[in-house]
Amino acid sequence: MSGLATDLYQLTMAAAYYLNGRFERSSFELFVRKLPPQRSYLVAAGLEQALEYLTELSFSDEEINYLRGLPVFRNVDEGFFEYLKGFRFTGEVWAVPEGTVVFAGEPILRVTAPLIEAQIVETYLLATINFQTLIASKAARVVESARGRGVIEFGARRCHGFGAAIYAARAAYIGGCVGTSNVEAGRMFDIPVFGTAAHSFTMAFDREEEAFDAYFKVFPESTTLLLDTYDTIEAAHTATKYGPQLRGVRLDSEDLTELSKGVRTILDKAGMQNTKILASGDLDEFKISKMLDDGARIDLFGVGTELSTSRDAPALGGVYKLVDVEFDGRIEPRMKLSKDKATYPCRKQVWRKAGENGFFTGDTIALQDETMKTGIPLLVRVMEDGRELFEGPDLNQMRRHASDQLLKLPSGFRRFESPDNFPVKYSQELEKKRLDLMREIAADH
Repeated sequence: MSGLATDLYQLTMAAAYYLNGRFERSSFELFVRKLPPQRSYLVAAGLEQALEYLTELSFSDEEINYLRGLPVFRNVDEGFFEYLKGFRFTGEVWAVPEGTVVFAGEPILRVTAPLIEAQIVETYLLATINFQTLIASKAARVVESARGRGVIEFGARRCHGFGAAIYAARAAYIGGCVGTSNVEAGRMFDIPVFGTAAHSFTMAFDREEEAFDAYFKVFPESTTLLLDTYDTIEAAHTATKYGPQLRGVRLDSEDLTELSKGVRTILDKAGMQNTKILASGDLDEFKISKMLDDGARIDLFGVGTELSTSRDAPALGGVYKLVDVEFDGRIEPRMKLSKDKATYPCRKQVWRKAGENGFFTGDTIALQDETMKTGIPLLVRVMEDGRELFEGPDLNQMRRHASDQLLKLPSGFRRFESPDNFPVKYSQELEKKRLDLMREIAADH
């Protein structure tokens, strides 16, 4: 993985650390300071790619020569570039498992490593965790709105580049989607792939029925016919000629609720009760919920733009902040004091409590070495000395974990509008550390 997959200032800081002899171990924590509007939870995702990056991170000769040629590095000692030749990540990582429900302020991942290493990796870790967590969280909302019906991720053509599309499909699957239209994502991550045919296929033939015949001939066991190129109801009647073997039909425009009722009636009268109706067309959790409230007869939803770009909240404000630095075996806490962006010092653990019914009741953010009388710790050590400690769960396990987590989150916290705020507090010991450090900083300044 390229060492240049970062922001310039990470490398200028690295050079300054190096030339000032700053190699102390330090800890940074990645968390989301504030949740997007109408969100009360997040579904953590992207850890697998983050660990792959840390494992493979290095600088090639070509990359180092490029840095040498940048004006900003003109006066930097050659020793720094020699250091980069042997650069590898040697640190420790703690993180919540992918699919874990998390809340504002809670560390999703912590890096403890020599200061230069921990600094350089910030940009890539944020880009990876922020994006996949954003999409997994949006997917969870869309899947909940479908009330047990399948949701397929359809967003490849609307994502911000195909690289984003691949990881959007992965994150959406963790968030509960049943599959994706993205074939490369299916190959890479063993996600079920789905597809129908476009309006262009129907329009390429002289008659709609001729197009249907041609497609069904090639895919007799997996055809889903797109009905709305010309006249949806007429196309539904045409589709009955294929009988119960027809896997499904797709509606992509007009009043999907009313059309689904009419199409369902036509199919059922033809003995095609098992032929599924798939709906698509700029859907989101609000539209899907209303459609079902209005009696839509839809079995599957294909959701693209709104899901794969999280259009109502297109960016997640995750941050990566220094929480301590080690000097001669002594760990010194660090915190930021700016009015709107103050942080808590020290390495932390999150403890989650649940009631007798299994529902989550509250989280406590505590010092790493604190032990709570009740609850379970969320962060686990996943990397030591730059090596992954164990093979992580597969994508289906992550998806099941996310589903289990969401089922344990009371419904008030899962509402699409004006959700309740989940109780998250800081332990007394952590609060004391914060106040002590604030007084110490004030005395020094």
